[in-house]
Amino acid sequence: MNRITDDILYRVEKPARYIGGELNSYDKDLEKVSIRYAFCFPDVYEVGMSHLGSKILYYLINQREDTFCERAFAPWPDMEKLMREAGIPLYTLESKDSLKEFDFLGFTLQYEMSYTNILNMLNMAGIPLRASQRGEDEPLVVMGGPCAYNPEPLYDIADIIVLGEGEEVTNEILDTYLEFKHKGKKEILRALCKIEGVYIPSLYSVSYKEDGTIEKFQPIYEDVPAKIKKRIVHNFDEVIYPDKLLVPYTEIVHDRIMLETFRGCTRGCRFCQAGMIYRPVREKSTSTLLKQAEELLKNTGYDEVSLTSLSICDYSDIENLIKSFVQKHGEKNVSVSLPSLRIDSFSVDLIKEIQKVRKTGLTFAPEAGSQRMRDVINKGVTEEDLMNSVRSAFEAGWSTIKLYFMIGLPYETIEDVTGIGDLAEKVVRQYYAVDKEKRHKGLKVTVSTSIFVPKPFTPFQWAPQDNMNNIREKIHALRQNIKNRAITYNWHETPVSYIEAVFARGDRRLCDVIIRAFEKGAKFDGWSDYFSFTLWDEAMKECGVDGDFYALRQRSYEEILPWDFIDIGVTKNYLIKENEKAKGEELTSDCRLGCTGCGIPGSFKEGICFHGTLSNKIQ
Repeated sequence: MNRITDDILYRVEKPARYIGGELNSYDKDLEKVSIRYAFCFPDVYEVGMSHLGSKILYYLINQREDTFCERAFAPWPDMEKLMREAGIPLYTLESKDSLKEFDFLGFTLQYEMSYTNILNMLNMAGIPLRASQRGEDEPLVVMGGPCAYNPEPLYDIADIIVLGEGEEVTNEILDTYLEFKHKGKKEILRALCKIEGVYIPSLYSVSYKEDGTIEKFQPIYEDVPAKIKKRIVHNFDEVIYPDKLLVPYTEIVHDRIMLETFRGCTRGCRFCQAGMIYRPVREKSTSTLLKQAEELLKNTGYDEVSLTSLSICDYSDIENLIKSFVQKHGEKNVSVSLPSLRIDSFSVDLIKEIQKVRKTGLTFAPEAGSQRMRDVINKGVTEEDLMNSVRSAFEAGWSTIKLYFMIGLPYETIEDVTGIGDLAEKVVRQYYAVDKEKRHKGLKVTVSTSIFVPKPFTPFQWAPQDNMNNIREKIHALRQNIKNRAITYNWHETPVSYIEAVFARGDRRLCDVIIRAFEKGAKFDGWSDYFSFTLWDEAMKECGVDGDFYALRQRSYEEILPWDFIDIGVTKNYLIKENEKAKGEELTSDCRLGCTGCGIPGSFKEGICFHGTLSNKIQ
């Protein structure tokens, strides 16, 4: 096998992407391991190295003496070109061995537009794209992550799909593999399908009605489960978490320690897939988080810790956590940062505590421009909440605010969209009202909009995506409505969101489309410089697939959806009720205030999580 050389590394944009050997990476004797596992991230190194889930699983798998987990990332086109010219297969950073030499290739599915990169990585290693065409000596391809909750477009690319949290199920998969590895792939897959949270696409068949909808989805064998139940880590305070993280030689997107405070969300926003699939909420105690931060700071040399979760200010002991952290590490100039803030849980005192070490910007996500629309999506915040938050921020000395919104939401009108501009204008007026002398001191309000994509396991999974003509009209109307020079508007009107919607709610017939688009040159589709709608449009036409059928069609509640065989705990009836409440602009309360009946046996009862892992009673 040809190997990477300095001559090639000297000719690429960022050679540090391809050399490995980073601080806290693993190196094991290949003669002493029984399983070789390559964790593959289908995007460039800087993005993949910023993904917390990958770091957790890399650490978890390497705790096993019988398994060596290595890493591979999608090479940037300049590196790919040189590798193909030199006949160098895609390799892992640790051993520099080809992906073809591994027992497992684990791909994380974070974004639908990364699917062609998976194919490119397989192709660069000389591995057949289709699972049905791979031989006994070729790796088993495992996939997991948020996009795995509709795995059907990848049904003949993946051998194994993992649904739920990897810490809970990965060791069971590896143990079962060791038990059956000498019996061949078919026996291994039959054994793996018995593990809760494991879906083997090749063990199921699908038939379709004349109108193109699914007629029947069923297992091929009687002992194969008809429903796949996601795996949940029940005691989150004691779940395995790295005491050391990889420290790259080059700057990455999130170049800091990431400390996961809790999983799940109680808010119930109707557009948000993560808020449904990661239920129930499970927290780590403040003492556990402070201990983990201490270890990670010692073992990495980083000087910033980012507290991560879906809604960080909902952590039940957030003020104590941050004050304790700053008190312990502030004098060493170690800072703590938060992701975007909810406008109804914003605390200036909390942010001031963070600013003692390092100044950060403020980002709020109202999501919609009118109260009617915020009620439709169950955002649970008001214009008054936003005004109170920005006024407090302005009074405390901030003059730069970022606001995030979506357009194309179900049941949206043009007035709802232009209301985004009205809301931004009110934020500007709030600034002037605080102190008129600040009028010329650099106020900057940045408004950003993204295009809504309906996702599986949300109340809006039945709704059509807004078409591109309507989206363009709404963007134009909003641009016309923003006249204040203090407001900057950033938007996207790319059809990439249409392709994303096609695959988010697609079925098995899209597998051929992904392969055809790749064969035509599609890759790095999440990057605007490389995305080509023409390639995807041609691929769909050549495969006889109508994208509008998946993206723009209203579905009925009676229709069998491609992901209906997956049990996430939240019931379909609950999602239906939430969609109906959206039509009536009715709110559903935060389940911290009382169980809303979603079906998860971890909902809040009397202010306490059913699993008992919350550090404090919710007030």
